[in-house]
Order: sequence, then structure tokens, then C-alpha cells
Amino acid sequence: MGGRLLKQWIERPLLNQGEIEARQARVASFLNHFFERTNVQEDLNSVYDLERLAGKVALGSVNGRDLIQLKNSLLAVPKLRYTLETLDEGEFSGLLADLDPVEEVADLIEQALVDEPPLSITEGNLIRDGYNSQLDEYRDALQNGKQWLAQLEANEREKTGISNLKVGFNRVFGYYIEISKGNLAKLDENRYQRKQTLANAERFITPELKEKEALILGAESKAGDLEYEIFTQIRDQVKDEIQRLQKLARAVAQIDVLQAFAVVSENSGFVKPEFTAAKNLQIKEGWHPVVEKVVGKQSYVPNDVIMDADTEILLITGPNMSGKSTYMRQLALTVVMAQIGCFVPAKAAKMPIFDQIFTRIGAADDLISGESTFMVEMKEANQALKNATPNSLLLFDEIGRGTATYDGMALAQAIIEHVHNHVKAKTLFSTHYHELTVLDQSWII
Repeated sequence: MGGRLLKQWIERPLLNQGEIEARQARVASFLNHFFERTNVQEDLNSVYDLERLAGKVALGSVNGRDLIQLKNSLLAVPKLRYTLETLDEGEFSGLLADLDPVEEVADLIEQALVDEPPLSITEGNLIRDGYNSQLDEYRDALQNGKQWLAQLEANEREKTGISNLKVGFNRVFGYYIEISKGNLAKLDENRYQRKQTLANAERFITPELKEKEALILGAESKAGDLEYEIFTQIRDQVKDEIQRLQKLARAVAQIDVLQAFAVVSENSGFVKPEFTAAKNLQIKEGWHPVVEKVVGKQSYVPNDVIMDADTEILLITGPNMSGKSTYMRQLALTVVMAQIGCFVPAKAAKMPIFDQIFTRIGAADDLISGESTFMVEMKEANQALKNATPNSLLLFDEIGRGTATYDGMALAQAIIEHVHNHVKAKTLFSTHYHELTVLDQSWII
């Protein structure tokens, strides 16, 4: 659940400062309470995927084992709730309200289902003894019938003197008495009625065994049908509480993600970012957390991103493999992490809240649609220029490739001028056209 929710948060960062700071407060609370956070992690280990289980309940495809997992998850919720209450200073009030253990469902499953039900819901052995009186009567008939069969086998062995005589069952022929062909001479001719001939044995039946067979098979069939009926009733009762289960699942998933933010922030030395209404972006000694994991903390050189309210564009130049793209992606990743409520990889961070991030990075084509790398680049750049607002973040990486040098340079300059004069969004623009570095001295911008 937590993994799916994290993906949703990354795909849809928050735009409301109050909501972001509420998440940050919860992450900070987890950071400041190490032992309670460890207890929360242990509690979460006892909770199965409630979203998946709730979905199966809603679709009517849940089986006995799923319901046992649901019960065990619900039984873990009170402990999780208690642990959160011990560290809550007001940050978790909303989540605590949603941590509903749905006790009626847990009690129902506990009373009705055996601890280790089979995978199939149509073959019986799902319902506990004592839950349904009619089912108990069928089971007693089955148990007594099987005891009677065992006693019959012992009696017939003693009476006939055939030690390997056995009473068996076949789904096609029902119950039978089987005697090997080597022992047929010991058998009185009229003692049994012949039922089936095998290569090495004969099978027989008696009127009494036939009567008992009808009783046992009737009880078994009725018990199976009744168990399935009881199980479907239980499933429907659980389905009635689906909204509560879904709300609980969302709350548990949030707790999982928030404590994960705290763990990664503590282990990696992330800091809590500050948000400002002014267009002032300041990231001190920031780093790209993914690249750092690959090259190692000692090999990654931290760097700053400083853009005050009057600085809208940073023009980045340098040779290939010098880190231009990493620097740009690092900023975008830091913004996304900040706006999902996580702490960020930096020594200090202060930023506005961005409404959108537009990127034009890398070389890609769509030849099937008749679009070259240059056309794809131009379309992506055009989309950014048409849809960006002053509150957006633009990342343009080497605009103008795939055409003549002066044409590419003209495109790059025109885009920079348009962003500066009309879009006015915070922009990182990397280029090999070092001639563009004099634009800050141009009267055009």
C-alpha cells in the first residue's frame, strides 16, 4: 500500500503549502521519536495489503485465507494506533481518526472461520465448530459415519480372517469392501454383494454399508453446501463495511510512507525545506540522492542553486559529462521531494511552490509518427513555452541540436529571450553555445 501511495504522491505533488507542511510535521515527529518509529515499523509488518484485500471484498472474490489476513491486519491496528498516540503532538490527529480497527469485521471472522482455511471456498473445512448448529449436526453425522466405517473394517477382518481387507471410497462407485484375489477363497460365497472387479482384487457392498454411504455422502454434500452459504453471508457482511476498510487502508498507507520519509531523511542527512511566497530559490550544498547512492557520498560534490526574486534564468555551460544534466535534474527532484512532504538532499533549502515542471532533456525520436529528434525537441519546448506560468520550473537541456550551428544558436537564444520576457518562470538552460553567455549584457533582455 505504501509503495503505491508513494508513487501517487510523486506523480501528483502538492500545491497547497498548508498540506505540504502538515506532512512535513508528521515526518519531523517520526524523526524525533526513534523508538516509537521502530514500533510503528514493527506494527506495520503485521498489516497485510488492506487495499488489495478491500478490493477483493468489493469484487466478491475474497477467499478464506484473504479474510484471515484481513482479520490479522485489523487486530494489529489498535497497537499501531496506540504507538502513534504516544508520539502525537497534534500532527496525527486526522490519521488517528481514520485508524478504525473495524472490530465488527475482525470479531466476525474470528468467530466464524478456522485459523488456517483451505484455498478453495467450495470444499468445506472453512467454518469453525460451534458457529452454526445445523453445520455441527452434519459434521457429527460425518464423524460418526467414519467411525462406523473404521469399526466395520475391524469387525470384517476379524470375522473373515482376512487381515488386508479394507473399506475404501471411490467418487464413482462410492464406499466398498475390497478383498485381494488371493483371499477370495476364504470368503463365504453369500457374505457380500459383488460391486466391481479389479485386476488384483474384488470390491463388494452390503445393504448396511449402502445405507451408511447414503447417510455420509448426504451429510458431506449438505455440509459443503451449507459452509459455502455461510461463507458468502460472511463475505457480504464484510462487504457492508468496505468504506471503513478503504479509509483505514489509506491511513495505514500514509503512515507507512511518512515513516519511510523519516527513515530515509535520517539515514541520508536530508533537511526540512522552507517555502516562501517570494520567488526566491536557495538550495545550499544540495546533491542528487540517486547519483550519490551510485558514486558514493565522498565522490559527489555538493553544489548550490541560488536564484533570487530577480533571477529567472540560469544559463549553464560546460563540456560533455561535466554534470550539467545532473545539476538540472537534481533541482527538479529536490522540488518534487519537497512538494510531496519529504525532506530534501541539501544542507539548507528555501523555495517557492512550483505549479508545474517542464523538461526538455535527452534525445528521443518518434519515427513511426514521422517525428525526428529535432521535431520532438521543438514540440516539447513549444509545450513548455505555451503552458508554463511564472510559478513553473523549466529545465531545457541543450536546445537547438540536430540542425545547423547558427540555426540552433538562434533557436536557443529566441527561447531564452521568450522565457525571460514573457513566461518569467524559473529556468535552468544548459547549452554548448557558449556564445549565449553574453545575453545577460544584451539590451534585448
